Amino acid sequence: MRLRDESKELAIREKAIEMIVREGFDGLSMQKLAKAAGVSPATIYIYFKDREDLIRQIYYEEMQLMSAETLKGFNPEMHFEEGLRIQWINRVNYCLKYPLRMHFMEQMRHSPFHEKFQGDAKNPFSAVMRVFVSNAIERKELVKLPIEVYWSIAYAPLYQLIKFHQSPGWGKFTLDEKRLDEALKLVLKALKP
Repeated sequence: MRLRDESKELAIREKAIEMIVREGFDGLSMQKLAKAAGVSPATIYIYFKDREDLIRQIYYEEMQLMSAETLKGFNPEMHFEEGLRIQWINRVNYCLKYPLRMHFMEQMRHSPFHEKFQGDAKNPFSAVMRVFVSNAIERKELVKLPIEVYWSIAYAPLYQLIKFHQSPGWGKFTLDEKRLDEALKLVLKALKP
């Protein structure tokens, strides 16, 4: 049995993320991944059972990283305005620090893998956010809305601004603190009772 090499495993994971972001899930073959990572195809199977296991493990790892980054300094007992501000700042920081990972997670969210893997992810993020939203509704700091409507108002504007900031085709838009505050004020206004 061959020994595990952390640098090879990391190279496989990084190249898999790059390939999925660039070519989609259909563009990820073990043969192409091995070549991109500079390992033999057999090496991949030391670390992952198959292609789906590779995607699952990367998703779990990225979910943990994203959760840790977005929950920094956040407490579900915070008042809604303060908590949402921290969420926005943390999400901007995560997306700008890890743009490739952000795009990977975005692709996961819109794939059949998301629903398939999400239940097994053992991620406290959703529970923390449920408590935060529930507390805000109880304190009458937030209008009660279906989760899809809440998320669309609370976070979709932020992610669109991040995309404008990262996209070269949008001229010289820079997501700075002033623009972030302007957008957040409008979002808070829309969500308050």
